Amino acid sequence: MIKYILPLLLAAFVAGSKSSGQKSTKTAWDSLPFPADLVNFKSYDKNPVFKGSPDSTLWDEKIRERGFILREDSTYYLWYTGYTQKTGKQIKYLGLATSPDGFKWTRYAGNPIHKSIWVEDVFVLKEDKTYYMFAESRGDSAHLLTSTDRISWKDQGALDIRMTNGKPISAGPYGTPAVWKEGDTWNLFYERNDAAVWLATSKDLKVWKHVQDEPVLNCGPEKYDQFAVAFNQVIKHKGFYYAYYHASAFKDWREWTTNIAVSKDLIHWKKYSGNPIWKENTSSGIVVNDGEQFRLYTMHPEVRVYLSSQFELKFD
Repeated sequence: MIKYILPLLLAAFVAGSKSSGQKSTKTAWDSLPFPADLVNFKSYDKNPVFKGSPDSTLWDEKIRERGFILREDSTYYLWYTGYTQKTGKQIKYLGLATSPDGFKWTRYAGNPIHKSIWVEDVFVLKEDKTYYMFAESRGDSAHLLTSTDRISWKDQGALDIRMTNGKPISAGPYGTPAVWKEGDTWNLFYERNDAAVWLATSKDLKVWKHVQDEPVLNCGPEKYDQFAVAFNQVIKHKGFYYAYYHASAFKDWREWTTNIAVSKDLIHWKKYSGNPIWKENTSSGIVVNDGEQFRLYTMHPEVRVYLSSQFELKFD
């Protein structure tokens, strides 16, 4: 009997180990957290906080796509894209606005601050004393611009993105660049036709190489993001990476939503089961820490702010 029992016990042990391993893997993935302060927001009662100029003759009659906000010391800086109905098809310029509280904004008197190339869908990261702006230019080509004073920007050219074999990615649009820097590695997330998100890395900001040639985030299968996805920002919070992304449930992209996904390695992402975290045709969402809470800002077609529902803020 022993010669029969031992194999059975061994088989049961191995099966149990496999089952346990599978369960723990699934549980570990399913338990990736989505903290309330990153997903639960309420609309500020004086929205919008920033929008196109009421004067249709000015360069920023309209604002477009992702603007970006950095909070430094006691000032909020907003870089945004402006255009007019008449000239929008030819050129879009970069503007700057500042605020003491993130609610009331003042346009910089010297706007537009950059006119040499088309600039839109901007992302800004500060490293040491340099500001790095990753943005779209004409034809949805991702560019890098740099500045040391937030105002004067130098175009460093289009990003050189390569596949894992070192060959350039195929011709076509590549935009909505969002960057996360860790150590000496720059991680670039970008989309192509809003159909999916890819990840490429660089050490020198000159050549970007795919981590894998397959996307790290695809559309669907849920309805809310079945026709478009694009990362706007990646943050690290309590040991996990969170990506805020906009998405569309419509083939013609007539409406957008703001969503979130989580990752442990920047490559494998889990979408929040409660997505969208904000509807109302909002896109280009980013979060800014105001020192006490995260605020969610959406940028297109006007800037709106949403406050954590876990935190009560009194307004004047």
